[in-house]
Amino acid sequence: MALADPTSCAKGSEDSNPFPDIIELNVGGQVYITRHPTLVSVPGSLLWEMFTQKNARSLARDSKGRFFVDRDGFLFRYILDYMRDRQLVLPEHFPERGRLQREAEYFMLPELVKLLVPKLSEQNSLGDDPCQSDPEELSPGADAARSLTSAATALPGAASSTAGAEGRRAGFITIGYRGSYTLGRDSQTDAKFRRVARIMVCGKTSLAKEVFGDTLNESRDPDRPPERYTSRYYLKFTFLEQAFDKLADAGFHMVACNSTGTCAFAHEQTDDRIWTSYTEYVFYRE
Repeated sequence: MALADPTSCAKGSEDSNPFPDIIELNVGGQVYITRHPTLVSVPGSLLWEMFTQKNARSLARDSKGRFFVDRDGFLFRYILDYMRDRQLVLPEHFPERGRLQREAEYFMLPELVKLLVPKLSEQNSLGDDPCQSDPEELSPGADAARSLTSAATALPGAASSTAGAEGRRAGFITIGYRGSYTLGRDSQTDAKFRRVARIMVCGKTSLAKEVFGDTLNESRDPDRPPERYTSRYYLKFTFLEQAFDKLADAGFHMVACNSTGTCAFAHEQTDDRIWTSYTEYVFYRE
């Protein structure tokens, strides 16, 4: 009998398991590197089906050859952690339970969904909205203030004005951006301005979410509780006037602004200069 060709045997084993041991994933723009056994550790899950039942060539890939999954890249870290340890460990004041439950349902992880449902129900029953304003600080005069508010709302014509001011908290919000432009030696008409790349937001988390809502990109600081301050938010749009309009609609007024600038030569053989600046606008609401 003729012996089997060793190359054909190796090819057959490779076809039976076409995936490498180390797999790179691009989930919604976030890159994850994990082992193949981790992805298939939950039989019946979506990832198990993708990396055991499907051909590697049939799966979507990004421009660098990584397997692409069009889901929330930030929340996938908790999906992957659960598949490693079979435990759900979330940071304190985690505001994305509802969205994480939706991701667990999408990836077909029923046990993870069960871990999320009770806590989600408990939060909803308590009315815990992660985007709500800061909880009131308990003080000796808190009850008196509530009594005055109740008395004011009982007066004719006072209900609307009191309701409008009741949900608004005092505080500061700082808007900052970096910009640059190249200025020729002949005249200022040669200036080539670069558009604002990103508008940063600094201030209390609850105020920032109240003013900017869905236009606030909180992926850089998603676990920040409402009463904490942050300087890691930025806006999804790049128009300063749009940010000013939102602040004005929320009752904020500009109280200060400052800017710094530096100059450098663009090229050694020309007199063109590059100006870079950083500008901040401070808004306050009483």
